[in-house]
Amino acid sequence: MDKTGQSVAEHLAHVTPAVRRRDADTLVALMGEVSGREPQMWSAGIVGFGTCRYTYPTGTEGLSPILGFAARKTAAVLYVLDDVQAQENALSRLGPHTRGKGCLYLKDLDKNDPVALRELIQRAYDEVIAGGSAYAEFTVID
Repeated sequence: MDKTGQSVAEHLAHVTPAVRRRDADTLVALMGEVSGREPQMWSAGIVGFGTCRYTYPTGTEGLSPILGFAARKTAAVLYVLDDVQAQENALSRLGPHTRGKGCLYLKDLDKNDPVALRELIQRAYDEVIAGGSAYAEFTVID
C-alpha cells in the first residue's frame, strides 16, 4: 500500500452519506489523538496514521498505516492491524459491528460505545508500537 499525497480534508469532504462523513471526522480526531500523528491519504481511500512495515507468519510483508480507516458507503472500515478476535472484551461492549481478521465495520458510531472503540484502537496502536503479536510483526517507520 502507498501514500497518495491527496489532501485528507479534500477526500473527506466528498464522503457520502452524511453519517459516514460525520463518523470519518470522529475517527480522524480519535486516531490522531491515540497515535499523536497527522492523517495521510493512502491508496484505496484509506486515511492512515503513521507508517509501519508488517510481516505475517507466512512471510508476506508490506507497508501500511499503523492505524487507518476507510469511509465506505455502507460502513466505516477500521484497519487496526491487530487480530480483532483477541479483543473480545472490548468487542462485546462495542455495540453493532461486523469484523474481519484485521478490520472492523461500523455503520454508525453514534450506536457504538466510544470507550470500547477507543480501547480497541489504543490496543491495536500499542501492539504495533511494541513490535507485534501472534498476528504479525511490525516495525514502525514513522
